[in-house]
Amino acid sequence: MKRILFVIVILFIWNDIKVFAQNNAGQAFTLVDAKTKIYHKDGTRSYKDYKPFKTRTIELLKGFEVSTNLPKVSKYGGSLEHKTSHATGFFHVKKMGDRWWGIDPLGYKYFNIAINSINTGKSIRTKKAFTEKFGSKKKWINETIELLQNNGFNSAGSWSDVEAIVEANKTLEKPLQYTVNWNFMSSYGRKRGGTHQQSGHIGYTNDAIFVFDPDFKTFCDEHAKKLLKYKDDPNLFGHFSDNEMPFKFKAIDNYLALPKDDYGYLAAKKWLKDNNINQEEIIDKHRETFMAYVADTYFSIVSAAIKKYDPNHMFIGSRFYSTERNYPQFMKTVGKYLDVISINYYNHWTPDNEDVVNWEKWSNTPFIISEYYVKGEDSGMGNTSGAGWIVRTQKDRGLFYQNYNLALLESKNCVGWHYFKYQDNDPTAKGVDPSNVDANKGIVSNEYEIWTPMMEKMKALNINVYSLIEYFDKNEK
Repeated sequence: MKRILFVIVILFIWNDIKVFAQNNAGQAFTLVDAKTKIYHKDGTRSYKDYKPFKTRTIELLKGFEVSTNLPKVSKYGGSLEHKTSHATGFFHVKKMGDRWWGIDPLGYKYFNIAINSINTGKSIRTKKAFTEKFGSKKKWINETIELLQNNGFNSAGSWSDVEAIVEANKTLEKPLQYTVNWNFMSSYGRKRGGTHQQSGHIGYTNDAIFVFDPDFKTFCDEHAKKLLKYKDDPNLFGHFSDNEMPFKFKAIDNYLALPKDDYGYLAAKKWLKDNNINQEEIIDKHRETFMAYVADTYFSIVSAAIKKYDPNHMFIGSRFYSTERNYPQFMKTVGKYLDVISINYYNHWTPDNEDVVNWEKWSNTPFIISEYYVKGEDSGMGNTSGAGWIVRTQKDRGLFYQNYNLALLESKNCVGWHYFKYQDNDPTAKGVDPSNVDANKGIVSNEYEIWTPMMEKMKALNINVYSLIEYFDKNEK
């Protein structure tokens, strides 16, 4: 009996009180249980059992004084304590010393803290909840902006209701910043044919994007005229060109497997001929070079179109999601065209320091994490879809948020993060992306109720971002 009681006490301590320890660098951490996703060869996915992960929080940072007050910021969210001489009237980035900074339109140092997919739900259930809670789009967007800003967020990420935000900003003393995803390649693909919906993004035949089609350049120039509507708005943080396109290491093999009259096949054959490479002699060095060539072709075309119609705002990439970010030649190439590199970064409880160092070293460009999230088991949802971790509670979701983003702040190369997303996936919704079926990804539920334990932890970090940057810069290893 005593032995059973002893085990119960130990489990209670482990699961509820947790334990604090120190890692090899002498940094304090707590332990948070999480389930890791497994990707099987047959395309199916499952989760491992819970296991504890080392998790840093702001309360455990030695010598850091946590503030509970909102920071003093400009109307655009820049720190009023960090004025520079680099005001341009629009957002841009600049490396100052050994740290990259966003600079807001007034010239204050700025860090972009966003939520993705700030939209109203489209299912019958979420529409009913919307009507009961808000009644109108205007009331919803104003209350949502207030919620975000009161919790330290200053921007809307990809797939948000830009029109509602722009309209609300006209009357706000402190407007919400926003981004726009223009879907150049996927829009061209829908017009051309040859695309299909995959989990999380648009798929292309043989994972070969249509960048070598002669009509793509013409399409981009016409498509980019839509940017004119936003080119003078100082609240726009930057433009995404697409989402999660397949920049594959074996792109040369994929293009050569296309029909022989396809423009992609013809471009790959020409590239081999121009570089004196026989198809049978292709090696990994050639694959990396061709992958960079595909990127150079895409980004040169899209960047020219964006800058032609909107020279004021930043080009913040196409939200890389796979192994392309691990290749120096590829990252060096995209760095020629991007103001900020955007990366959807999953399967890391804590961002890998080698990754974040290499991205900037290879590209000479700062980055934002444009998508990541964690799901809570206590939400009662199935959590069957999506790439994020599963944790036990909403508080644990907030602890993950703190740990993940503390590493980004410490890196000196990150100028923002975009958490995915505003509202949970609704399992009753029809015709949705397979990655957005039934998961507790949001900061609000399907009934627009805030996941408060999570939000409290998010706010605690967000409102201390500028002081945390100072802390890390003063306490370098």
